[in-house]
Amino acid sequence: MQMSSQIVGPWLISMTEEQEVFLKHIQKQGLKRTAQRDLILDVFLQTEGHLSGDDLYRLVREKDHGVGQTTVYRTLRLLTDAGLAREVRFGDGRAHYEHNYKHQHHDHMICKECGRIIEFYSPELEAIQDAMAAKHRFELTSHLLRMIGICAECRRQERGGKRDRASQTATRATARAAARGAHR
Repeated sequence: MQMSSQIVGPWLISMTEEQEVFLKHIQKQGLKRTAQRDLILDVFLQTEGHLSGDDLYRLVREKDHGVGQTTVYRTLRLLTDAGLAREVRFGDGRAHYEHNYKHQHHDHMICKECGRIIEFYSPELEAIQDAMAAKHRFELTSHLLRMIGICAECRRQERGGKRDRASQTATRATARAAARGAHR
């Protein structure tokens, strides 16, 4: 994070580039800078990964119990509109947010069994998307790609579970056969 300074009244306040972007955005919206908005921004910027609005609300409440859920959701919308956050959906019916400002574009693979999210970047896929947009004379302004499937760990556990069930079935069959033989 790059730091810069801003003079506010008789004070010199150091701000990150992200804080400056947010301040300029809310001022354009006719909104004021508040301690609660600053806190929500700081908590969001300090958190990596994918957060739902509820996740962010819980983290903010750990620092200030006075911040309301509506304030968190409205500020999250402002962060998204300012280009600091990006909304992504993983098929669980909830919006999640990740850092967007000066972060390399990436796409997501989502495991439908455990919910694991794998981020990846593919120049080949990007080129195909650009080519498709050009072919259809479509001006591409952004895109989101999510691939849904089963991760390697869940597949490994599933195979292990099948082996366990198969060996249990075989053991029961052997036990039944042995029991039948003992009764003859």
